[in-house]
Amino acid sequence: MRISLLGLAAALLSSTCAAPGALAQPEQDSMASEELTIERLYASPSLNGPSPTGIKYSPDGKRVTFLKAREDDASRYDLWQFDVETGQPSMLVDSTLLEPEEVELSEEEKALRERKRIAGRKGIVDYDWGTSDTILVPLGGDLHLVTLGEGGPETRQLTETEAYEYDARVSPRGNYVSFVRDGAVFVIDLSSGKERQVTPDAEPEKAISYGVAEFVAQEEMSRYTGYWWSPDERFIAYTRVDESTVDVIERFDIKADKTTVIDQRYPRAGQPNARVTLLVRDLEADKVSILYGVGPDTYLARVNWAGESLWFQTVNRNQTEITYHRTDGKPWRVWSPLSETQDKWVNLSKDVIGLDNGILLTTEETGYRHIAISPFGNQSDELIFLTSGNWAVDEVKSIDREAGLAYFTGFRDTPLEKHLYAVPLDGGEITRITEPGKSWSVTVAPDGRSFVGTSSSPAQPPQTGLYLVDAEIPDDKIPDEGNPLRTPDMLEPVAKRIAWIEENALDADHPYAPFLDMHATPEFGTLEAEDGQALYYSILKPADFDPSKTYPAIVEVYGGPHVQTVDRDWESISDQYLARQGYIVFRLDNRGMANRGKAFEDVIYRQTGGPEVRDQLVGVEWLKSQPFVDGDRVAIQGWSYGGYMTLMTILQAPEDTFAAAIAGAPVTDWSLYDTFYTERYMDTPQDNPDGYDKSSVFYHLDRLETGMPPLLLVHGMADDNVTFDNSTRLMAEMQEKGIPFELMTYPGQRHGIRGQALQTHLMKTRMNFLNRKLKR
Repeated sequence: MRISLLGLAAALLSSTCAAPGALAQPEQDSMASEELTIERLYASPSLNGPSPTGIKYSPDGKRVTFLKAREDDASRYDLWQFDVETGQPSMLVDSTLLEPEEVELSEEEKALRERKRIAGRKGIVDYDWGTSDTILVPLGGDLHLVTLGEGGPETRQLTETEAYEYDARVSPRGNYVSFVRDGAVFVIDLSSGKERQVTPDAEPEKAISYGVAEFVAQEEMSRYTGYWWSPDERFIAYTRVDESTVDVIERFDIKADKTTVIDQRYPRAGQPNARVTLLVRDLEADKVSILYGVGPDTYLARVNWAGESLWFQTVNRNQTEITYHRTDGKPWRVWSPLSETQDKWVNLSKDVIGLDNGILLTTEETGYRHIAISPFGNQSDELIFLTSGNWAVDEVKSIDREAGLAYFTGFRDTPLEKHLYAVPLDGGEITRITEPGKSWSVTVAPDGRSFVGTSSSPAQPPQTGLYLVDAEIPDDKIPDEGNPLRTPDMLEPVAKRIAWIEENALDADHPYAPFLDMHATPEFGTLEAEDGQALYYSILKPADFDPSKTYPAIVEVYGGPHVQTVDRDWESISDQYLARQGYIVFRLDNRGMANRGKAFEDVIYRQTGGPEVRDQLVGVEWLKSQPFVDGDRVAIQGWSYGGYMTLMTILQAPEDTFAAAIAGAPVTDWSLYDTFYTERYMDTPQDNPDGYDKSSVFYHLDRLETGMPPLLLVHGMADDNVTFDNSTRLMAEMQEKGIPFELMTYPGQRHGIRGQALQTHLMKTRMNFLNRKLKR
């Protein structure tokens, strides 16, 4: 997504590419390109090819397990394994055998899957390793234990109830299985099969539950659980969640044939939060101790066992300080040895790992997220930093205690590529492990000697391999002398691939093969924001691009925090469809978005919908200045925060900037959104009324002096994240003001529109609208 030379890097460095700058073509004398239809975009098998997800090592490191979509149904997943010794993959659990018919999910499971962004998946969507030969598989609302043996895997059903068991896992030493049922935590002793309830019963009439994560913890903190095993299996820390103070929002779940009114506990900005108490149960002594009570103006963000110590993080209501609390066991005295403060807001991190000389964590104290060690008892100003510089660490992936190394992912080379790196625990040089020219996600082995890496580039869909961490870069992967892509960094050590888990080669058998000769790769570049910071963009032109012609263009926008859309990886095939239809596709990561440091993010503090819009308009101005873009035929579209940005941008842009706009599931007034997300950036409506007013779509609608460009508004009618009233209020206001718009709603759909049929319908609706407004 930037300058064309950088777009070449993926092809140059990818083993599946035939030549620099060219995609690998199927080995056929000739192949006419097939028409890429909307129906084929969402049909099975996926045009992206097979791509494992949920990758985990077995405890002994001899197997790699993963979830893989079926060729005949890309939304259904089975459990597979890869034998490290033999290099052979095989299916472990066929989801259709354990769940021959689809079951109706519980409301809790639906919500949890929506929060995890896996609501469109069927079959096996999660699993957990126990011992080196046992795997826990939740399926159909019940739990199944798979035992691996010489005769093949055997399955034992652990639960068979009308209730729905979820958030299930195996205890650290493999002796128990724990789960949540009806708002309480249960444990099964695997040797005896005996089930035991370890928390009190939930009290739905009082809105009290145990061992669960409340709405904002799931949606905004990425904390999906409310209980934690100690490493020795003696203790379980768990939450008591009291949501009685949280406002009940009557959400209408409007389906095709019925409407259900759901009373959802949804804490809107400025309103009370849940009260969360952290407790610990001693399973041996059968005793419960209260560790910490969190009121409505404090959040329980993270809980981590580090050896025999329990660490947990709390965040104040203003989200300017993370406090790290520690307790070392009975009598469970809690103390708070360190904290992180920020002038604007603090971003959460899940990196807390116990070491012999302290704890390892990541912090943005220096302005970028970096790795530091805190000796036990020291304050935050005495942190010992292992990484530094104007680049961001993403996440600590593993600690190799024997070798004295920390493995982490980050953006040290470029903000456009996420790589795996290693740094000595006692300080020293940082080594990049993964191959440049693409972006990576990794799972490191328990012994730190190998990892499973999934990488992709604009020219290669995701490939997953098993890698050793200390090999020199192959000679055939080093660009020739004089090539502008050659840099000293390319001579650093990289991983050596020892086996493909899923090569996903772009050969004649690949699902995307019939469309390869019309594949377009993006170009990347930077523009300058009003404060001088660099804004990365990508631009995708049709494969048969003719510089003497002018093309309509589509600005794809998200614009919100904690997301990056411009990076060097395999983009959505829907972009390829748009390019084939003769559209230019443009993206720009504005200030406020992720992986560029706090100064880049902080500009939106108490004024969302302002700096981001101005940055997008910088991009639009550049786009319209290009001789190959028809400035009268530019559209903008986005979903969620992108829907909000679409509305805010067309309402603040000069007249005739856009010829059309599509806003999907937009926030229209931040007072309608939840506390944790909204107040982090905007403070409360009570403390920042002017900011809330000017950050609202309605403020700019009221100031509208010229007509809006043609607008298509889209929303799921059962959305429990950006609730449907965000759009109904906008509809009513535009109708009162006589502003015309088009509308498409989806009965029964939540924040995402799921399923092949509905995704196809949504894309056809978008294209019908865009073609009517932009095509001549």
